Parts: sequence; structure tokens; C-alpha cells
Amino acid sequence: MTIESSIFDTISGLVGGRVFPDVAPLNTDRPFITYQQIGGESIRYADNTADSRFPTIQVSVWSRTRMEASTMIQQIEDALCASSAFQASPQGEPMSMHEPDTGLYGSIQRFDVFGAR
Repeated sequence: MTIESSIFDTISGLVGGRVFPDVAPLNTDRPFITYQQIGGESIRYADNTADSRFPTIQVSVWSRTRMEASTMIQQIEDALCASSAFQASPQGEPMSMHEPDTGLYGSIQRFDVFGAR
């Protein structure tokens, strides 16, 4: 299982499975979650093998209200940090956003994630 599929499994129950890599389909019910890998540390051993990954994952939750987005990102942080499938550590506090074109409120947080390939 990949880290990305483990992340999906860990947080999908929070929003009824509405978790998407990169972007959500148009008209997706709210709230929904998107995630993307935005870098991370490369792990290679002297023999050029790699059995672990250490990506930085950005998770965004989008909702109709700021309060719901703020509550959801805390639930996401709690779920990711409690996972036994990988180790996740927040890279700071969430950032709140508002998209005037869609009227959506967002909360975005970055995590360092360590796990098996």
C-alpha cells in the first residue's frame, strides 16, 4: 500500500469518501478534502536502495463555513498523527482561506509523512 492510499484510507471517513488527489470534481458535495505531495526528503541508502518515503503532503479541506473547515482540519490532523500506517507530523498550524468565486472556506495544513514504500 502506498503512503497516498494510506492517507486516503485514514481521512476518507471524515467526509464520506470525498477525498481527492490535487482537485475535486466540479460540484462535489461539501465538505471535501484534497491532498497533494509538495516535496519532501529523498531517502536513498549507500547501495542505492530505498524502502521508505518521506514526502511533504499538503491537505486542504473545503467547506461552506469557516467554522466547519477549521474543525475538519483539526480532525484531519488528529487522524493523520494517530495513524499506525505511517508517521505524520504537522509543519505548523493550518492556514485559513476563502475563495470568493466559489464562496468556499478552506483550511490548509502541511505534514511531513514517513512510511514504507
